Amino acid sequence: MENPNKWLRSHQVWVELFALFNLAALAPDIFLAHSVNRFHNPIEYVPLAFSLTAPLALAWGVYGLARSRSRSGRTLGFLVGWTSVLLGITGLLLHLESQFFQQRTLASLVYAAPFAAPLAYTGIGLLLIMNRMVHPTDREWSLWVVFLAWGGFVGNFIFSLTDHAQNGFFYLTEWIPVVSSGLAVGFLLPPLLVQVSFGYLRGCAIIMLLQATVGLAGFGLHLAADAHGVGASLLDRLVYGAPIFAPLLFPDLVLLAGIGLGVLYRQLSLENRS
Repeated sequence: MENPNKWLRSHQVWVELFALFNLAALAPDIFLAHSVNRFHNPIEYVPLAFSLTAPLALAWGVYGLARSRSRSGRTLGFLVGWTSVLLGITGLLLHLESQFFQQRTLASLVYAAPFAAPLAYTGIGLLLIMNRMVHPTDREWSLWVVFLAWGGFVGNFIFSLTDHAQNGFFYLTEWIPVVSSGLAVGFLLPPLLVQVSFGYLRGCAIIMLLQATVGLAGFGLHLAADAHGVGASLLDRLVYGAPIFAPLLFPDLVLLAGIGLGVLYRQLSLENRS
């Protein structure tokens, strides 16, 4: 008799659930971000519509993996993945077009629409595609997951630097996520280049816990700033104030990196036993 809880031990399913949750979670973030200009350009509704509908389609693929039916929903998963990749790249170009391509200055890059934000879709799309093209028992699978988490922390570094540069790092604490994400980028890079020791992977786990702590603390600070900010309503303060969901990218990426590092740790253990 098939164990109904078998899916709980499948890192493939966990990655799929991670992608599904993140696509859905981007919907409120997109809504707040594009509410700044009240969705002035109709194309700004596209990522919102995608984040509301794609998780429903992807849920069928997750069900297939959980029931050991890898072909079930495979086509839908590829469709969602490639659409997400193209959406992210298109969004990147449109965000840069808002100011940077016209002035080509560092100031225009800082004060333009967050140019790297749409790449979240590209990262999720690549994760879905990889999860269907690389066998989960291959070492490359875990390295791809770590690589995509590494790319996410590179994005976090850019977000933290450019967003906080808009107010000239008025508070000293605004440097914390910049340093923290830079530390994550540095620690996650060696496993992608060379074979590291178990001790190094445990060190990476500690660094990831630090990232989660920084993200949760940042969420609390952003929430407090918005709650006591200037605005006619809480929604206005959330739209025009500190980006409430931005710090949560840290613990979110910790989950993805944790999956990759955990599988890599187990694979190294099996290799040492053989």
